[in-house]
Formats: sequence, structure tokens, C-alpha cells
Amino acid sequence: MGFKKYVVFSILFIVAMYGYVFSLELGDYKVTILDISLALPVAVWIIVPVVLLFIATIGHILFYGLISVFKQRAINKDSEMMLSLLKSNLLEKSFNKRFKTKAFKSLSSILGQFQLSVKDNTFSSTDEELNKIVASIQDIKVGKHINDKSLKLSEISSLANQNMINKVNEQIDFAVDVLKKTENYSAEVVNQAFKNVLRDKTMTTVKKLYKNIKLDKELAKLLFEKDAANNEFGFTSEEILKIVKDLNYTNEDYLSLAKNYETILQPDQIIALFEKLSTELDEATPAYLHVLFEYEMIEKIREVVAPSAEGELTAYKALLDLKEAGKHYDLESISYK
Repeated sequence: MGFKKYVVFSILFIVAMYGYVFSLELGDYKVTILDISLALPVAVWIIVPVVLLFIATIGHILFYGLISVFKQRAINKDSEMMLSLLKSNLLEKSFNKRFKTKAFKSLSSILGQFQLSVKDNTFSSTDEELNKIVASIQDIKVGKHINDKSLKLSEISSLANQNMINKVNEQIDFAVDVLKKTENYSAEVVNQAFKNVLRDKTMTTVKKLYKNIKLDKELAKLLFEKDAANNEFGFTSEEILKIVKDLNYTNEDYLSLAKNYETILQPDQIIALFEKLSTELDEATPAYLHVLFEYEMIEKIREVVAPSAEGELTAYKALLDLKEAGKHYDLESISYK
């Protein structure tokens, strides 16, 4: 029964009851309490408790109804906040609002310990903003750059970082801008921008920008490959020396460097380069010997290996002995360090 029907039927019942009792003509009844007397018709005395019960019932219903309204409002508000929590979680943003209901507090505490992700298949909900966020995240994950300021990505989030990498991949001019102001971007964005510039821009442009990068061995390898392919505008020996000094190159790294340049540079150029490297960096000596063997510079090889201690450059000494004995081997046919 609805509240309105309850009130109407209760009032009708009270009126009917009062009318019936009053029709019995039971007279008056006097009540005395502490010298205070009150005489009322019997019908009134009978109907007063019923009226008081009715009023108490109405008060009870209104009270708990009001509590129920407040609870429902709290649930509705927490439900909206839960959507906000999901959106913040997807966008990798912090969420500082507090839930009011116990169930939502517990659920938010659990969700706060997870990082939600978006599946590749179609997503749909009744919340248009959530649909838009999910669609944007899906686009970012597949390599598209999203230029939507309403998305409000956290600058320190991996999602924002990936979106910036996507922009670098889509816009080579932006990649150049990144390399001009590397301090404004993450290392991943800078490295990807550098790789793209190496791939798409001229060596002239690369030479203007590479000093802004903190090179590692991988990036340096790509840089040297670019230089070898564009040697007309490439690095000087001094520039190469300066680059490798900061990379803690091993013997194997210098050998790879020599192989990178040996088919591009003129013999006198590559010999001069690795002679300079080996003079300043002991680790480059095997690479220098590799170059000398490639060009059969036997006298130069003797000059290099002669001062070395017993047990050093053993493979090269062995190869030199073989050549002097008329045995023709190349460096690829033996193991050397």
C-alpha cells in the first residue's frame, strides 16, 4: 500500500470509528490526574489513542523514509564517483575523493590496488564520457596520436608517454623539435624521436641535434650506421672519438665500429681513424689491428703488436706469423679477442 493510500484510509477509519462510537451515546468520562480533571465524551477517549498511533505511524514512516532518501542519494552519488574512479584509473590519474557508503568504500579500496586496461574489442556503456576515454586509449595503444585536450592525460603517466611517442612517430618535424628541447620530454620519447630523425632526416640535420642526446650503445650504433651511409657529410675522427669515449666501448664494440666503416671509408681514412682511437683507448687496439689486417699493413701490424706483453693480442700475433709463413688466413676464419 502506498503512503497516500495509507493516510487516506487511516483517516477514513478514524472518522468512521469516531462516528460509530459517538452514535452509541456513551456519555462523558472524567479523568483526574494531580487535582486536574478532564471530562470528555467517551468517543473522544477511545479515538485519541488511535489518532496518536496514526500520528506516530506517520512520523515513523516519514523518518525512515527520509533516511532511505539520504541513503539512496549517497548511493547515487557514490555510483557517479565510481565511474569517475574508473575513468581516473584508466587515465592513470590519482583519485582523492571519498566514498560515503560502506560497499563503495570497500570496492574503491580494491580497485585502487589494480591498474585497469582496455581490451581490443568494442566497448560500450551508457556513459558517453567513459566511451570516449576508452576509444581514445584504444587508439593510443595501436599507435595513434590523440590530440584531445579534454582527455586530460597525466603528464607522468605511461599513457601520456605512449601518446607522445605516437606523435613523434607521426610527425617528423615534431621529432626534430623534441631533440631541440630534450629536457621537456621523457627518455623514451627522446630516444624514439632520435631514431626517427636518423631514419628520415639528412646527416646535416643529425649533426646539429645528436649532441642533445644522451647516447647509449644502441643509439650510437644507429648513429654510426647513418654516418657511414652518408659519409660525405659525416663525422670527423675527432667527433667519433668524442662519442665513443663516453660509451665505455669494449673490444667487440670497436670491432663492430670498424666493420661498420670499413666498406665506406677510404683505406687511409679508416686507418687514420682507428690509429687515433687505439692511441687514446686501449680497447680500440684489436679493432685497429683488424683494419690493418684488412689492408695487409704488415709493417704497421708489427709495430702495434711488438710492444705488447706475452699473452696479449695472441690471436693477432698468430695470424701475423701465419701470413709471414705464407699461410693465407683472414680474421673471420680464426677466433680473436
